[in-house]
Order: sequence, then structure tokens, then C-alpha cells
Amino acid sequence: MSMTSDDRSELPVRTDMLIGGCEVRGEGEWISVVNPATEATIAKLKAASVAQVDEAVRSAQAAFAEASWSDAVFRRKILLKFADLLEENRDALMELLIAEVGTPVSLKANHIDTPIMFLRWFAEAAVRDRTRQLGFNPTFSAVSSVVYRPVGVVAAITAFNYPILIGVTKIAAALAAGCTAVLLTSPQAPLAVLFMGELVRRAGFPAGTINILAGGADVGRALTEHEGISKVSFTGSVAVGRTVMRQAATGLASVVLELGGKSAAVMLPGVDFEKYALSLHMRYARNAGQGCGSPTRILVEASRYEEFAEISRKVYPQIKIGDPRDTTTTLGPVISAPQRERIEKTVAAAVAGGATIIAGGGRPNIDKGWYLNPVLVGGVDNKAKIAREEIFGPVSVVLPYHSVEEAIEITNDSDLGLKTYLFGERDQCMRLVPALRVGTVQVNGGSPLRPDAPMTGYKHSGVGSEWGEDGLREFLQPQHIDCALG
Repeated sequence: MSMTSDDRSELPVRTDMLIGGCEVRGEGEWISVVNPATEATIAKLKAASVAQVDEAVRSAQAAFAEASWSDAVFRRKILLKFADLLEENRDALMELLIAEVGTPVSLKANHIDTPIMFLRWFAEAAVRDRTRQLGFNPTFSAVSSVVYRPVGVVAAITAFNYPILIGVTKIAAALAAGCTAVLLTSPQAPLAVLFMGELVRRAGFPAGTINILAGGADVGRALTEHEGISKVSFTGSVAVGRTVMRQAATGLASVVLELGGKSAAVMLPGVDFEKYALSLHMRYARNAGQGCGSPTRILVEASRYEEFAEISRKVYPQIKIGDPRDTTTTLGPVISAPQRERIEKTVAAAVAGGATIIAGGGRPNIDKGWYLNPVLVGGVDNKAKIAREEIFGPVSVVLPYHSVEEAIEITNDSDLGLKTYLFGERDQCMRLVPALRVGTVQVNGGSPLRPDAPMTGYKHSGVGSEWGEDGLREFLQPQHIDCALG
């Protein structure tokens, strides 16, 4: 059931998966979970086998066929109970995230409280009547209506950076719609998600409604290509997203893909840099830069470029790097040594090509762990590799512009279209919004995540939507009822 940690033995580690309402040991390859802050192995577990993937899908199919799960009021009750249990165990879940991801405890609200809020919202959305009455057709003396049916079994594949937020919001939307699910966690961060298996059991979900697996690419392929899967919901890189889409096509399963971004933050003419600089840099440094919506391209007027650089250098020391359990820490380690090396090589290549380091850079003086200082890069244009590819680290670039029109052109000149941040006079910001080819626009910082708002990726940032009514409808399909009269 559980393994002890060699650096924090009280961790509530669970290594069993959940299939058909039962805790089972994996029968696949070994997974080692390493603490990125200490480099110590905290758990070893067996991934799922291909046979266990089949067992989980068939269990979800059986649960989908049960009449109890078609009762929206019952679904609401169970989802709310699940939310309560997550809240009761928020500290244990956060301890696991700190240990396996290196997430600073200061981000507990983002990683734990936000998915609980989303879960409760989806629970209430489960009982909403979405029936559309099309009315009477006098030509054929018939009346029509449209109702919405759940698509079936959903494969939900989460990522290492926000495993609870991504995993819970995926299954919450699917379950609220009346689907059942197989949740596959990242092999880099399986522990917090596996811990939820016991909470699923205690919440009273019918056996097989939620199945939780751990595994790598082979397990993911077996799941996405399984003939019993009706919908695949995946969060990850563009490259892996393409693979998932091809695999899902073998069974004609539809997909929801959230594939990251290279979001621009446009500092409009006249904006007060002092007011926004620290929060802006904290935004891409947060979670060690391992977030899809980070503002990793910062656009400033060419005439104010040096002013922004100087203010950035002044506020950078306020970004505290270190022990994730220190409540004042902003930036913990990245997930692995190879990830740190990849980030460093990307920055070094940019500098070799003529870029300059405006602020930060290098490694902090910390003996253990895969830590990186945040870094702000200048001296590049929007064609540079570092300005076009998602780095998934605490790195951003500063790009100069000469007119607002040019700033919008640079913002849209990207294969990715997840978010744009606008800073400046509100009315001017709002006038610019229609020109932006992104799923979310945040004006002057916006607000925290809200469950009723969709997360949509334009261009290569995704397919379909997550969260809100739009995200729930991804797991519903219309059924037309045409009834002749007389």
C-alpha cells in the first residue's frame, strides 16, 4: 500500500492504483519518484500494464451502463462529497506535491483549493437542464427537442506540473456530464493523484466510475487507442498532443487537448512599470516556470526598453528561490535534472546567438536539488527560437515594439494562442482584445482562475475547451427527438 520516504518518512504515500473500485498494484514497469528539491527517491511503484488498462476501461464501461450514474442528483451528491474529502486532506495532498513536484507551499491555493472550487462548481452544473425545445413544425405536424447525452468513457491524462488541478478538473467535467473516467497520471508525479484513489472510494462513487492509473507512453497509448474510450482529454506538449490525437483517431474518439502557450504580456504606452513589474516576473517564475499560461514574451515600447530592464533588475531579488516548504519561497526546483539542462541550453544558445541577460540567470547556491534562477532575456526579436518555443522553465524574453499595431502583430505571430496579458489604460486594452488570436485575455492582471470560464487554446495551443459550461459540453453529445403528433 505505501512506501516510506528516505527524506521525509511521514509522507502519506500510496502506490496502489484504483481499478473497478479496488486498490491494485501495478503490473508494468517500475517507476521511481524523485524529490526534485533533494534528489532523493521518495517512492518506487509499478506502473499499470496494458492488461490493467483494458481492465480499467471495461470497468468504466460497466459503471457507465449502471442506472445510478445517470441520476444527475446522485452525481451532484457524490461529487460534493469528493470535494469535501479533498478539502479535509488538503495538507496531505500538498505535502505530496511538494515532495514529488517541488511545488512551493505558498502555492497551495493554486494546486489544491482551486480544483476543490472547480469540483463544487461542476457538481452543481451536473443538475442543470440543457434541453432545447425546437417547437412545433406545422408542415409535418411534429414537435422536436434536443437533449444532451454523455459521450461514454473518458480517458483523462494529466501532467506533472499541476497534477491535482489538471486531473480533478478533467474528471469533474466528465463526471458531471454523466461520463465515467480512467485518469492516467504522469509517471513524474503520480503520488498525489494515486492518493486520491482512497478518497474516491470514501466518497461513494460506484465501482469503476473513476479508475486511476500510473504509467508512461506505453500505458498512454494503450488507453488512448482503446476501443472502449469515447473521448480523450489530454494536457501536455504540442508534440505529444499530436501523438495523442493520432492514437485517439484509431478508435474515432474525439479529443480535448490543452497544449501550452507562449503567452505575450503587452505593456502598452504609458503603463506604470513599477506597478506591474514584480507580479509579472513572479507570474512566469511561479511553479518554476512550469505553467502553460506564463507570460514568457514581454512586449515594451522600444523607447522605454531600458527603463523596463532597470526596473526588472531592481525587483528580481524579491523572487525568492529555495526550500519549497518555506512559506516565503516563490520558486522551487524544476521537475528533473534533464529538464534543468534543457532550459540552460536554450538560454545559452540564445546568448551565443547575440541575446543578452537582462536579469537573473544561472543557478542559486543550493547544494541539492534541480534549482534555477529566473532569467529575463533581451536582445532578441520574435523570430528567435527562445521567443517561439515553450521552454517550461522560469524564463521570459523582452521584445521591443514601435507602435501598438506592431505589438499586436508580434503577439499574434506565434503558433501558440493560449493567453495574452494586456497592461495599460482599460478602454484601450478592451479595444485591442478582438484582434488577439488567443483563448484568454487578461487585462491589468485579471483575476484568479474561475470555474465558470473556459480555458481554450487557439492555434496549436489546443483543441476544444476545458472548464466552465464549454468544458462540460465537451463530454456531451446532442440527441434530437422528433415526435409526430396525431
